[in-house]
Amino acid sequence: MTIKMLTPDFAVSPQITADDISAIAAEGFKSIICNRPNEEEAGQPQFEDVAAAAKAAGIEIRYLPFTSGAMSAQDEEEFADLMVELPRPILAYCRSGARSSNLFLSYQAKV
Repeated sequence: MTIKMLTPDFAVSPQITADDISAIAAEGFKSIICNRPNEEEAGQPQFEDVAAAAKAAGIEIRYLPFTSGAMSAQDEEEFADLMVELPRPILAYCRSGARSSNLFLSYQAKV
């Protein structure tokens, strides 16, 4: 798992697993946003498994999936709401981290 800090309170990473949650908690993250749809790729960890581990560790987690290259205005609005709602620092993930980075950069350009 490679975490890339974009700001002191927001980071992105490639796909995480339930086994990564303890390390994410140890890094001090309070929230996670999943931007990757389930079944995007065969064998990928399912959101529900990651969410169960996150909740057990006391980390807030939300599911905001979208297909790579198909970010919508609704995705941007929902992300902005999550940025207000969720405790920080926040870790967002997708397949490679790129779509989560793009969503955050779009959000930053509007605030």
